[in-house]
Amino acid sequence: MHNHVRELRGEHGWSQADLAKRLDVSRQTVNAIETGRYDPSLPLAFKLAKLFGRPIESIFDPGSST
Repeated sequence: MHNHVRELRGEHGWSQADLAKRLDVSRQTVNAIETGRYDPSLPLAFKLAKLFGRPIESIFDPGSST
């Protein structure tokens, strides 16, 4: 699944550790999401959407992979 987490994190000027703290997950989890090695749970996807102020479908694209 392709996602825009890295770009959105960069727009906010947050490190992976900053985002991990805001999501209450490990930095490794953020890295795995950004690199497409891990698809977040639905609650975590909603948390990301709320944090970035965007709909889930604008962050995650299930129709493509990287």
